Amino acid sequence: MGVIKGDKSVEIDAPIERCYEIAADVENSVEWQGSLKDVEVLERDGDRRAVLVETESDAKVKTVKAVLRFTYDPPTGIRWVQEKGDTKALTGWWTFEDLGGGRTRATYGLEADPGRMLGLLLRGPAESKVRDFLLGSAAEGLKEKAEA
Repeated sequence: MGVIKGDKSVEIDAPIERCYEIAADVENSVEWQGSLKDVEVLERDGDRRAVLVETESDAKVKTVKAVLRFTYDPPTGIRWVQEKGDTKALTGWWTFEDLGGGRTRATYGLEADPGRMLGLLLRGPAESKVRDFLLGSAAEGLKEKAEA
């Protein structure tokens, strides 16, 4: 099995700054990001943002742990890359586009190489179900939280 990648965009009835602020609060993203089970901040930057975190995620077929390093580009983007974890490689991102009128397009993307062992669990239809779950739960969760 190869790399799993994809992205999901949603239009949100909230300003770009609010959407960015919610997504950048990595420590509390468990509250609204359905696939995340636990987040522990290991390191913060000078602005007190989480830059190194340990996560535990529900990948449907297995709980997956990762240590991720975050970079921030307010208010238009957030990126992360796995430093170590259960997958061979993992990168992810949020991008935010101001649509005007207090509306934002938020896009959540992931690219993961599950590696040989996890890849064996993600064959066939399971792969697309896992991808859809991971992408959809983040994007829809952010929309729900920002519009609340």
